[in-house]
Amino acid sequence: MKEIIYRIINFLILIALIIIFGRKKISEIFESRREKIIKALDEAEKTEKTEMPTFDPESVSPENVSISSKSDESEFVQKLSGIEKSEKETCLEMRREMLSEIRLEAINKIKAKAVDMFSRQPYRSMLSSRESEMAVNMLKSIHLTPGDIAYLKTHDVLYVTLTSAYPMPDNVVKQIGDYTEKMLAEIGGKTSYWVKQDPSLIDGFCLRIGDTIYDCSIKEELYRLTEITQKEFLSGDESVDDILNTISKDIVNMGSRVHTYQLGRVLTVSDGICWMDGLADIMYGEVVEFECGEFGMVLDIKSNKIGCVIYGKYEHIESGSRVRRVGRIASVPVGDQLLGRVVNALGQSIDGRGIIRTTERRPIECHAPAIPERAPVDTPLHTGIKAIDALVPIGRGQRELIIGDRQTGKTSIAVDAILNQKGKDVICIYVAIGQKETTVAEVREKLEKYGAMDYTTIVCATASDSASLQYIAPFSGTAMGEYFMYSGRDVLIIYDDLSKHAVAYRELSLLLHRPSGREAYPGDIFYLHSRLLERSAKLSEELGGGSMTALPVIETLAGDISSYIPTNVISITDGQIFLDTELFYEGQRPAVNVGLSVSRVGSAAQTKIMKQFSASLRMKLAQYRELAGFSQFGADVDEATKKTLDAGKRMMDALKQGRNRPLSDWKQVLLIFAVSEGFADNVNTEEIEEFENNLFSYFENVRTDIKNRLETGKKLSEEEIDGLREALNGLREVV
Repeated sequence: MKEIIYRIINFLILIALIIIFGRKKISEIFESRREKIIKALDEAEKTEKTEMPTFDPESVSPENVSISSKSDESEFVQKLSGIEKSEKETCLEMRREMLSEIRLEAINKIKAKAVDMFSRQPYRSMLSSRESEMAVNMLKSIHLTPGDIAYLKTHDVLYVTLTSAYPMPDNVVKQIGDYTEKMLAEIGGKTSYWVKQDPSLIDGFCLRIGDTIYDCSIKEELYRLTEITQKEFLSGDESVDDILNTISKDIVNMGSRVHTYQLGRVLTVSDGICWMDGLADIMYGEVVEFECGEFGMVLDIKSNKIGCVIYGKYEHIESGSRVRRVGRIASVPVGDQLLGRVVNALGQSIDGRGIIRTTERRPIECHAPAIPERAPVDTPLHTGIKAIDALVPIGRGQRELIIGDRQTGKTSIAVDAILNQKGKDVICIYVAIGQKETTVAEVREKLEKYGAMDYTTIVCATASDSASLQYIAPFSGTAMGEYFMYSGRDVLIIYDDLSKHAVAYRELSLLLHRPSGREAYPGDIFYLHSRLLERSAKLSEELGGGSMTALPVIETLAGDISSYIPTNVISITDGQIFLDTELFYEGQRPAVNVGLSVSRVGSAAQTKIMKQFSASLRMKLAQYRELAGFSQFGADVDEATKKTLDAGKRMMDALKQGRNRPLSDWKQVLLIFAVSEGFADNVNTEEIEEFENNLFSYFENVRTDIKNRLETGKKLSEEEIDGLREALNGLREVV
């Protein structure tokens, strides 16, 4: 009988290899062999064996498996060496997909064959003789869960159901019933013992005590085999022999084991929310699997039912269907393999570049670093944006909010901050929540254009995704960043944006029948964002000294920063960058409002030289904004006021910056000093950009000594400042 199985497997593998490697039509190649193969299979099916079916790994070894398409495989490998890298990756990905299909089809065929074999004599009699031994093994693993004990205290009776594929011997049925009755009697409980038959188990039996299943059936073994096989990654370099070896090893590991898990029942399902009963021992945030293969996450636990959000399509889930407890908290894959990739909220690849090959995972929710585990924020994280690095500096490990109305350049600031980390050993994670797919595609295109995707991961939960995926997306991105942070590396994570995240959570909460509060948001919306953002920190040296800097984005309506969600997030973060709509339409880009923007870390996150030259800049700009408000009414102003207005206007023009053009720190310092010292007083507004280019070019090509000194970031002495003024005077003569 085993020969039948492996002939079928070989036949399926042959088909797939021809699809992968062949250049002719399948009908042309198979026309001469099709009838022979079918005839051989028909003859093999008529053959009956009387021995017990066993899965011998040696019989599935490459030496005993003949594959007529090995020559095609070697030819394919030779062709790969002569094509471009991108084409090679595409071919390898196609090969991975086809090998995966071969593997799955082979397992499905084995499962179908097992159903047929284990239902006929003499295999039935031989398997039945082992049921007593299997029952003893099962009884050794039985234990009452806390949920069972709690149920007994309120109901005094616990339902026990023994289900088998075929009628079991009376002595085995009685043995299991007596044992469970005795076990419950010791804690003052009673049993309601039921015996059932279910042919879908194929063979063996399972015992249900309360919500817990003790399963030693063939159906469960095949389920586990499929799960194990699907988790084994294919690099694309494997041969068919390797796949056969892997399957044979997994089959050998199958045996008369007792698998323990818990089952519940779906009560109702609608709008991506599922209510279940049972699963009394389940935890908040735990993953469950539905009969249709979809997964969900527990988000609400009540005394009589459990609320769950569904990751995928909920149309396939029906009321009354079973739901299985997976036994793990919701987690996502992490590691360097995610860099350069676009993934969904579950960490699955959506960029068309195949499965992400990583074996490490991290829970999407975990504790934030405690106070003793943190270090002070004292290292700058330069964004390359003059108005931010000079006025509202950001440090590594800080949480700085970007807030403003729609279409005011919030995402542009985030993208520029990512671009500026090139070559600085900072990992970047961009979490898109509720954005349009075209917007995310544009961000990815910009990052690829400037070479920033090499150190960036995009976590995408677009507006077309379900509210549950939008809800877990920022937590998934944070888990990916924490992997690097706890490895001693620096991370920049951007949440774009948390306003839509709050809306998604509000939708889920209302569907879960939680009482609404202000603006219909649930009462724990503050706790939701605080436990998310508190995970960004700078770790102590004992923990590796890594850091994760968070730039959450909040969208306001008509500039109202006093509404519910903005005030919540402002109180959680270490400062905010407020983008003013009026400034934006006046042409000030980025439209940073100096008066409403603040960094609570302040100059501690600046280099010494930036702190030296920008210390009075905020006050001067605030004074300019105030005077500009009065002067717009056309009142006459004195000479001193006019001079202040001109200087402020020139500095505002100098702080303008184009998109995707981040500046290094020394260039920002040089420009701020030159403008504040009056070296740009004779420069018209339209010529500021030309002045910048000449300034930077002069110090890069002529006064490299001063440029090198500025790059150190150390404070300048009075003599060095005089030398800088002298160099700027030299620039005037040259220009």
